[in-house]
Amino acid sequence: MSDYDVTIIGSGPGGYVAAIKAAQNGKKVAIVEKEDVGGVCLNWGCIPTKSLLSSAKVFKNFKEAKNFGIDVEKDAFKVNFEKMIDRKNKVVKKLTSGVASLLKKNKADLYQGEGVIKDKNTVEVGETTLKTKNILIATGASPAVPPIEGLEKGLESGDVVTAKEILDLEQQPSSLTIIGGGVIGIEFATIFATLGTKVTVVELQEDILLQVDKEIRDAFKKALKKAKIKLETNAGVKKVDGGNVTFERDGKSETLKADKVLLSVGMKANLGGLDALDLEMENGFIKTDEYSRTNIEGVYAIGDVNGKQMLAHVASKEGVTAIEHIDGHAQKLDYEKMPSGIYTFPEIAQVGHTEASAKEAGIDYKVSTFPIAANGKALGEGQNIGMAKMLADKKYNEIIGVHILADGATEMISEAVIGMNLEARAEDIANAVHPHPTLSEMLHETAHGIIDKPIHI
Repeated sequence: MSDYDVTIIGSGPGGYVAAIKAAQNGKKVAIVEKEDVGGVCLNWGCIPTKSLLSSAKVFKNFKEAKNFGIDVEKDAFKVNFEKMIDRKNKVVKKLTSGVASLLKKNKADLYQGEGVIKDKNTVEVGETTLKTKNILIATGASPAVPPIEGLEKGLESGDVVTAKEILDLEQQPSSLTIIGGGVIGIEFATIFATLGTKVTVVELQEDILLQVDKEIRDAFKKALKKAKIKLETNAGVKKVDGGNVTFERDGKSETLKADKVLLSVGMKANLGGLDALDLEMENGFIKTDEYSRTNIEGVYAIGDVNGKQMLAHVASKEGVTAIEHIDGHAQKLDYEKMPSGIYTFPEIAQVGHTEASAKEAGIDYKVSTFPIAANGKALGEGQNIGMAKMLADKKYNEIIGVHILADGATEMISEAVIGMNLEARAEDIANAVHPHPTLSEMLHETAHGIIDKPIHI
């Protein structure tokens, strides 16, 4: 039996960051992991998908080389899918090994196995019992499987895959049907369509990426059309038979045939081993407050398992906040200022309010947009689909939302995040000199647009 100040169940970006932070603060820490250190993000999510996206982008650049005055014959290059997967695996291994080393360096004790909570101060891992003052639940989430005829059978046969299995395919499918038009589905659509796979996305709702500002979303769909990604919206999937997907729209049925089917319709919380706690739930996830506290004293839930925002950086921030709360000096989490990114061609990044959410909140706001076609750096890079958009309240011009559609959008959004955390006004961004030529000048222009007018359009 071992005694700990903090025991963390799950070693994803929430769990391992919390473990390191707790150890740095002088706590005796245990971290429990039943699979691979790094969780979904490092092993089956953020990192491997971005590795494949990087390979796809290189291939895309070769295909478009002639547009930049470089003669490259199409037959001179091709996709080696097996080597792409191998490269992805090497990147993952390097990062997960690094996380394991960090845990060891910070003297956090790693227990390999499934953690089962017996009470709020006791966790069992196999035959080992851990006594603890605090518990952080960071067990993550898994792909949801809706009750669609033939879906379970397809998953068993391998004709249907989730975001986890698709990362280890031995061959590139010539055609792919994706069930679900959310972030994960659209990112995989980007990867495979770029590599030459025929991709169709089937979405139940009236549109894809409904959490994205509509103006940005509409512009982005031009890029999807250019990439020959077909969208079937308002389409309810009724049956899956091998690689065949039958959906219904307006009372009419249609069947799509593909080599593989990717199921990407959302996530469900991993709640195994938590039965002994009478945790308060909300929409199938553990309910937490602005410090990631559950309804049980000394028990916190961070990351995907609380369902607030399923993003790695949010999980990490929640982990740090939980540890700081245990130490008595935490600041409340502000989920309205959490950025998000969609790693497509071009990328989408956003923070704060969309126009729809600003209207719903009753905010009197103003909007400024700037097209990528008017940006010199973008013109030189061949970017022609994209824009930046800023929302500010009318009273003070305080920035309440920023949305970017461009290559590198996920890097540029940090300026907006810092600005919003400092309660910046559009004047603050406009008065800050941005280097030329850069894509970041688009934000500079939108800020001028809030005050008066953009300069370069």
